[in-house]
Amino acid sequence: MKVEIWSDIACPWCYIGKRRFESALEQFPESGNIDIEWKSFQLAPDLKTDPMSNNLKYLSDKYGVSMDQARDMTDRVSHIAATEGLEYDLDNSKKANTFNAHRMIHFAKKSGKQGEAKERLLKAYFIEGKNVDDVDTLISLGEEIGLAAKELSKILESSGLFSEEVKSDIAEARQLGIGGVPYFVIDRKYGISGAQEQDIFLQTLKKAYGEWVKENGPFALETIQGKSCTPDGDCNI
Repeated sequence: MKVEIWSDIACPWCYIGKRRFESALEQFPESGNIDIEWKSFQLAPDLKTDPMSNNLKYLSDKYGVSMDQARDMTDRVSHIAATEGLEYDLDNSKKANTFNAHRMIHFAKKSGKQGEAKERLLKAYFIEGKNVDDVDTLISLGEEIGLAAKELSKILESSGLFSEEVKSDIAEARQLGIGGVPYFVIDRKYGISGAQEQDIFLQTLKKAYGEWVKENGPFALETIQGKSCTPDGDCNI
């Protein structure tokens, strides 16, 4: 059964939602039959990368609040993240456009490492304070998870490779009415908006999976037995 997750790299609730969803999967007996696909979404597509400006300054400017008020905002979400084992360092997170990071995630999908790429980029942004729009940084992060550095470099230094895939995900989100992230689409039947609690994810997974098995799962024929031949040559004569 497929679960599609729309999220952005620079979204604090996306990392928290990822952890809560993963906790639900750990409780789900059929987790091995779940296929997860990460979909691109940009909260600030026109944002100009400025590694000299951190997240506090960005929030202060965006919402017209003082730096202390901005810190109160980041402290609240950091406290919630900590309950999921995530040690956010939002004072040092770099103001960065995430388009190239999403291109890297699509490239990683080719190698079956999409999930690893998503996790590594979220950690780089929220915990390590790395610039996730810097080509050298992205190549280094890609190498850490086993991506081919030369191929990744070629992609990131181009203007078009994997750009359409990112744009297609964003357009698809609009078609589905997704206006915020994280957003989880389960078997194209159920949508979960936001970083919901683990129980919400688990209950929805169970419900959707039960329906999926009925529609797509294995079935047994009710057979009326009669004289027949088997592969070992026994023809019941």
